[in-house]
Amino acid sequence: MNEQNLAGSGLPTTIAQYLAQLRAALQGADPAMVQDALYDAEEYLRSELAAQPGRSEADVIADVAGSYGAPEEVAEIYRETEVTVNRALRTPRADTSPVLRAAAEASGVAPAAPTAAPVQRSLMARFFGVVLDPHTYGALFYMLLSLATGTFFFSWVVTGLSLSLGLMILIIGIPLTVLFFGSVRGLALLEGRLVEALLGERMPRRPQYTDRSRTWLQRIGDMFTDGRTWLTLLYFLLMLPLGIVYFTIAVTLLAVSLAFIWSPVAALFDSTAPSIYIDGTNVLPLEFTPVLAVVGALLLLLTMHLARGIGKLHGLLAKNLLVRL
Repeated sequence: MNEQNLAGSGLPTTIAQYLAQLRAALQGADPAMVQDALYDAEEYLRSELAAQPGRSEADVIADVAGSYGAPEEVAEIYRETEVTVNRALRTPRADTSPVLRAAAEASGVAPAAPTAAPVQRSLMARFFGVVLDPHTYGALFYMLLSLATGTFFFSWVVTGLSLSLGLMILIIGIPLTVLFFGSVRGLALLEGRLVEALLGERMPRRPQYTDRSRTWLQRIGDMFTDGRTWLTLLYFLLMLPLGIVYFTIAVTLLAVSLAFIWSPVAALFDSTAPSIYIDGTNVLPLEFTPVLAVVGALLLLLTMHLARGIGKLHGLLAKNLLVRL
């Protein structure tokens, strides 16, 4: 099939055209998923082209359209897969009827009569349900970890920018700057995987897509002119103050709530004392420590809700600065 026939059929004749059509077909989709789809498609197309050195790029793409799929077909597959994965990653509910219906359909048995729509959870169920949400604990762990990661990211950016600008007048400054910006992209991918695993926000699972049909000098220029590069630097600089705030909130609230919860146990070791004293001040009679434990449990639940909310907000921040443009 020659290039004129391919053009007449609407199929792309080059890898760049294929990726452009794939990007257009994925318009409006999650930016992280678009980045993964473009990277996977280019990797597959270039591996097929390298495996068939005697054939033209148009002929290889024509064969790929039949096996890997046309851009529209690949885009539809990625959209369907994304929906399936998102459903699988949701927090499990008590309603098991969808699972039972799926198992019945897979086994060939006629499914039971359709059940009523799931009942909306009450306010109390939503309040206490945060304990069963794995992303709650992921958000708490991320808040505790953010002080270390924020310090590292901030130090890396400040040191890298200082060395790059300071050595720019020397020959070594140019390759050092390129390496620094390349490391920033790698750290952004690592941070994205951490955000997705702990906070539940969909982030790229592949490196940032780059048009390999351009020369390496053009790609280096694209690295400096790409807005995502500078937004990533901004994100890393913000991580230090955010990490301090997250760490302080998590440690303070967890320490206070756990101290309240364990106050009756602490009172058992000093049962002769009539009251609890802090720095010589009578704070609370011992018989009220069970009430203090209840207050601590409620404070712990509120802390979990706060952590879950902070996790969602930070996930959106990471999505907009590291991926969205």
